[in-house]
Amino acid sequence: MTGIAKSIGAALLLFGCALVWADDTKSAALDVEMEDVKKALVELKRDLVILEEDLLFPASSQVSVFLSMDVGEFFELDAVTLKLNNKEVTHHLYTEKQVDALFRGGVQKLYVGNVKQGANRVTAFFTGRGPNGRDFRRATTVEFEKGFEPTFIALAISDETADFQPDFVADVSN
Repeated sequence: MTGIAKSIGAALLLFGCALVWADDTKSAALDVEMEDVKKALVELKRDLVILEEDLLFPASSQVSVFLSMDVGEFFELDAVTLKLNNKEVTHHLYTEKQVDALFRGGVQKLYVGNVKQGANRVTAFFTGRGPNGRDFRRATTVEFEKGFEPTFIALAISDETADFQPDFVADVSN
């Protein structure tokens, strides 16, 4: 190669490096801009979910039902059916992992919906294995007055050690 060819080759190499560097700079700026757009989209989605929940379930008619378990030596949960004012609103079959999560202190949101103001009734039917491995089906009912605030109903399954039976309790809070 001649000296001119080497100089042209070196100049082209430097020019190519400058283009790559400029391209990397543009790419880095574009990456930062894309991250900002992603963050804005996540915030917008969160705001939309909150707005949707406020529109679909206004506080004046909202009722939420949650399920928890304590110990669980006398009852192995298979399914829960929930009725609101004698109308079935949800049914849930449990996997081993879900039951294990409840045993470890998890709380499941069974239902969120709307009810009329005034007197209402929630009935939960629990199906599973009771003491001595026998099939077991038990229900618990709670009646509540729906006011203008959201209503929360906590269903709890616990062990009653006095009679070696599971205990199903419902608690209402406004």
